[in-house]
Amino acid sequence: MIIETQITPDDNVLNFFPPVAILKNGNAEFVDAKSLRRSPLAEQIFDIGDIVSVFMTADMISVTKTPQASWDDLKPQVMAEIMDYLAMGEKPVVEVVAAADQDDVIKQVQGLINARIRPAVKQDGGDIVYHSFDNGIVYVEMRGACAGCPYAMVTLKDGVERLLKTYIPAVKEVRNIATKQEEQA
Repeated sequence: MIIETQITPDDNVLNFFPPVAILKNGNAEFVDAKSLRRSPLAEQIFDIGDIVSVFMTADMISVTKTPQASWDDLKPQVMAEIMDYLAMGEKPVVEVVAAADQDDVIKQVQGLINARIRPAVKQDGGDIVYHSFDNGIVYVEMRGACAGCPYAMVTLKDGVERLLKTYIPAVKEVRNIATKQEEQA
């Protein structure tokens, strides 16, 4: 079984792409003992040590390590756990909670922004902060270098919106908070 990996802008995050589907739809994130009860695979990955979170989608397992840990040590161990688990033919997630209500959607949006989007935006001297969610529209505030950057809308639409819509079906659009304020005026 070949598992491909992909580095990310965050040195502490590594994406693993097994050759079989992980989830049928949606996504699942595991960050604490309570959430780990839903995923024996995530629990095995956490048992390696120095793991902060495990995020799963249909085709990817994204693992976040502690800053002091080394991927040279962790990567082969994570790959072995994924291969062993998938070879058994068991489901990686026992129960996936549907993002049916607004609170779940908001938690998922905030989690993706904080874990995946903010680190990339901060590398360019800016920041992006969740503001609100209304009728499928996520409102964020672009800060720092991103607030006045001519490419902010490209980042917002081609990066942030595409990522959120991919992982959270309830998200229809992402707008800068300035857009919401202009609509209300």
